[in-house]
Amino acid sequence: MSKVTENPRGNCVLGGINAVLGAIDRACPIFHAGPGCCMQTSAGESGQAGGKTPFFVSSVSIPSSNMLEKEVVFGGENKLRSTIQGTIEVIDAKAYFVLTGCTAGIIGDDIVSVVDEFRAKGHPIYAIETPGFAGNSDYGYETVFKVFLDQIVEKGRPKQKNLVNLLGIIPNHDPFWSGNFEELTRILNKLGLEVNTFFTQHQGMDEIKNSGAAALNIIVNPWLLKDAAEQYEAEFAVPSLRIEGLPIGATDTTDFIRQIAAALDLDTVRVEAVIAEEEEEYVYNYLETAIGALSWKRFAIVGDSNMAIGLTRYLANDYSFTPLLTIITEPMFREEDKERIKNRLTSLEYAKPPQVLFESDQYHIAKALAENEEITLLIGSTNEREIGLQKDIQCSVISFPITDRLIFNRTYAGYRGSLTLTEDLYDNL
Repeated sequence: MSKVTENPRGNCVLGGINAVLGAIDRACPIFHAGPGCCMQTSAGESGQAGGKTPFFVSSVSIPSSNMLEKEVVFGGENKLRSTIQGTIEVIDAKAYFVLTGCTAGIIGDDIVSVVDEFRAKGHPIYAIETPGFAGNSDYGYETVFKVFLDQIVEKGRPKQKNLVNLLGIIPNHDPFWSGNFEELTRILNKLGLEVNTFFTQHQGMDEIKNSGAAALNIIVNPWLLKDAAEQYEAEFAVPSLRIEGLPIGATDTTDFIRQIAAALDLDTVRVEAVIAEEEEEYVYNYLETAIGALSWKRFAIVGDSNMAIGLTRYLANDYSFTPLLTIITEPMFREEDKERIKNRLTSLEYAKPPQVLFESDQYHIAKALAENEEITLLIGSTNEREIGLQKDIQCSVISFPITDRLIFNRTYAGYRGSLTLTEDLYDNL
């Protein structure tokens, strides 16, 4: 019998892809799926990511073939064909992506052939075979990039030595994705770099097509996009630099800058001037005014690996709190990924390493937190708020899913985000 997971943090692969496409400027998903998939996949991702919805189409506004019993028996390609035609006539998108739900995946409708009919007429439309049972939200993000590389990124474009692709932060599945991209882009711009995020500042299809011209992929994630990194290098000669966890605070953000500077051979004088301005004239200038405002805490963190690494390292290395327990909530399959994450969480400068657990099931997460009597600060999702109340300790809602906060472009990344994080911890004493 299959394992049942209580309160899984995320959606099926279809939901993950829907969340990513929803962040691309004027991209329109078209579902070839049963009734309800549009709403449920939207609710399962953007609906739990801090209140905001995708910019162009989302939820019940997404075109769908709404497959019923007739399509299951006789096939749904004709209904898909009419759905695509109606969508193109009504919605003025820069690109259309046809996505399959479980129903279409089980009966084996040939969506590629149907999409090719419209491609032959000059429409920018792409097929992504995505039955929900194929994986989870993280796999959805990787699937989107596979489609980008196979069908959209253009070969032969001249290299741009100061252009970088900023990857690894999943739109909507990271509730702070907009702000995180904005802060890291701000820092990279100060180094003289142009940044493709694909998802912010109305970026979209043009930036995706041009991403093969970049000098470097900066993957801000300890494990995602392994295959995409290899494909970018093999087919487009774009090397990748992996940043193992979201950089938060002066220590890790300065290291982030220096790694990129070394990879691109940037001017050292300019790089160090940016670091000095951000550290001494900004972050530390504010932090020294709040010494003693937050008393010493023994903390536990529950969240995805990217955020958990960044938070653990900032609070331990920069703020001298004591990490007790870090629970990574993504389903992890490769042992080398687990070891990389463990190493990043336990290689701290000033603190005893926390216990590291990989657990997606809310029942076991709650049990692990309940058994630790020393925790005085709990950082997690909306799911953990009840546990914080039961233990009568401070609880800050920072990781996905978040259903009780509205988040536009708030960020905890980089230099400025670390100040926001510190403010938010004080607000929630």
